[in-house]
Amino acid sequence: MSSLPPIVTATLQSSIIAAFSNVLAQYITSRSSQEPFVLDWVPVFQFWLYSVISTPPNFRWQELLESSFPSSHIEPTKEAIASAAKGDQKELDQEATEGRLVEPKLNKQNTVIKAVLDQTVGAAFNTILFSLFMHGVQSAMLHRVAEGYGAPDKGLAFLLSGSSVRYENVDWAVVWMKSKAEFYGLLKASWAFWPFVSVINFAFLKTVTARNLMGSLAGLGWGIYMSMITA
Repeated sequence: MSSLPPIVTATLQSSIIAAFSNVLAQYITSRSSQEPFVLDWVPVFQFWLYSVISTPPNFRWQELLESSFPSSHIEPTKEAIASAAKGDQKELDQEATEGRLVEPKLNKQNTVIKAVLDQTVGAAFNTILFSLFMHGVQSAMLHRVAEGYGAPDKGLAFLLSGSSVRYENVDWAVVWMKSKAEFYGLLKASWAFWPFVSVINFAFLKTVTARNLMGSLAGLGWGIYMSMITA
């Protein structure tokens, strides 16, 4: 059986972590308020679905950044330089055979460019996408209380009711207004956390798949924070 495409694997990983972050956020909230922990599956579903939607374009974005600004370039090894300086062709041939002729070196300029683009263009896109999605899906589920599913322990029953999401009831003008109002606040908050993740990703991790996993794991903490402010 062939392995899943990297973008599918990344989406599965990210969505599971996003859902788990909301579960943790609900648990932390219940502990801090000293109330019994009752898992509400509705926000878990919302965060899971957001990750399913947002991960593929982010994966492609990371691919675009890497293809446009490669993390490394090839340079001769110190051994190869020394052999070339001595004019020792035999030693150079030996180094080539053993794979010691060249080595990848971090491209610092490209790393900075990618980090800046990721934390401006990428961050802006993700911030507005998150706000639009969350306000939209929450508005599409406002009938939950009216139909008797308001209690946290009835969240799963609501999701399985067959009509839990009604986008026809969403006032998208209001959703857009709310998203614009919180855009800069959320973006500023993200800059206190995600730039450090970007630098680690671009400087130390070589593949887009590894970077996505790192981003997903870092997103566990970020997801807890976002779950709390959207509750």
